[in-house]
Amino acid sequence: MAEKLIKLPDVGEGVAEAELVEWHVDVGDLVREDMVLAAVMTGKATVEIPSPVEGEVTFRHGEIGDIIATGTVILKIRIVGEGADGEEEPEIELPLSQPEALSVEPQKQSEPLVERPKPAPEVIPQRPAASSVPRTVGAPRAEGEKPLAPPAVRLRAKEAGVDLRQVPGTGPAGRITHEDLDLFLDSQGGGGVTAGLQPNKAVQEVKVVGLRRRIAEKMALSKSRIPHITYVEEVDMTALEELRTRMNGTQKPGRPKLTILPFLMRAMVKAIGEQPGINALYDDEAGIIRQYGGVHIGIAAQTPSGLVVPVVKHAEARDIFDCAREVARLSDAAKNGTALREELSGSTITISSLGAMGGIVSTPVINHPEVAIIGVNKLAVRPHWDGAQFVPRKMMNLSSSFDHRVIDGWDAATFVQRLKALMETPALIFVEE
Repeated sequence: MAEKLIKLPDVGEGVAEAELVEWHVDVGDLVREDMVLAAVMTGKATVEIPSPVEGEVTFRHGEIGDIIATGTVILKIRIVGEGADGEEEPEIELPLSQPEALSVEPQKQSEPLVERPKPAPEVIPQRPAASSVPRTVGAPRAEGEKPLAPPAVRLRAKEAGVDLRQVPGTGPAGRITHEDLDLFLDSQGGGGVTAGLQPNKAVQEVKVVGLRRRIAEKMALSKSRIPHITYVEEVDMTALEELRTRMNGTQKPGRPKLTILPFLMRAMVKAIGEQPGINALYDDEAGIIRQYGGVHIGIAAQTPSGLVVPVVKHAEARDIFDCAREVARLSDAAKNGTALREELSGSTITISSLGAMGGIVSTPVINHPEVAIIGVNKLAVRPHWDGAQFVPRKMMNLSSSFDHRVIDGWDAATFVQRLKALMETPALIFVEE
């Protein structure tokens, strides 16, 4: 039988290595041609590696989270079918699947690689009397060893507050049976579901890989290099909310629904026109601040895979409806895993918003190498003193962070105060100066 050697392909852009983020096969699995074998991540792109042949996996190299050099053999497939006899082939060139796919694609369950008959529903037997089953003497498992048990046994153990790692198993390969669990319960004096609170000594290890690793590296870089100054100001959003509601109620067909973000984006464009130093990137290694004429606003978005920042390019050239339309499009693309690389890079300033979960105050982390990030907190009706009495007003805080190496506290406060003035008198957002 001939074998195909599957090497980590050259994913382009001069990348010499990639992170292994998914295995879809294991040794012994039968694979079909074009079936996805694994996925690797480089930069912001996830690349799927398909099988070029039909056969059986005989070798697999690398664990999830490993950084692997291009050209490394990661799989061997024994070819089945006609023409399978012959010498082992030295290597194979693989087509890249979805080279522009991004790293925020939601985790999907791969299709079963081998058709296996479904087991019949397991019947939980009646608990035998303690004297009718001989006791089994066994020691708890070694550190890190996972117990083997069918789902029904796991459910019973969970309900009884039993750590299955402490239960000796008498089944094949140490598999824990219902009888094993019964004997353990008897030995503990429980005799069934234990009443009251039980200590949970389980420790789950979660490896930081893929997008989560990228986020961790990005946040660590930002906090280690950038001395943050955070400035918080409350904004009376009552007038803006009335305008937004009115515009949504009378909008023309085909126009997107307006949220707060498009208004804030247009306010930022106007404020940046007065303080261009806020819309900049700081190359601290070269000692250069690059101020941009184009306002490219990153919108921090939560996806099933983690935090990503799609970018609305040239917000200065978009009206409020175009901003809303682009935010909606990019948010959907990020959540569905269909955004392109260029849509996830190139921002010059970022908005961080958690919507209704935004809290009262936050301390957003700057998207390195930018110099500012605007944090949007939740909108709430609060009592507001108008000079004569307390009146209910729709209030929202802006929590904004700035790179204190290049943005002085006075400049940061001036910028936020300008945003406040524009949003409290929203007609000013639409005035061309």
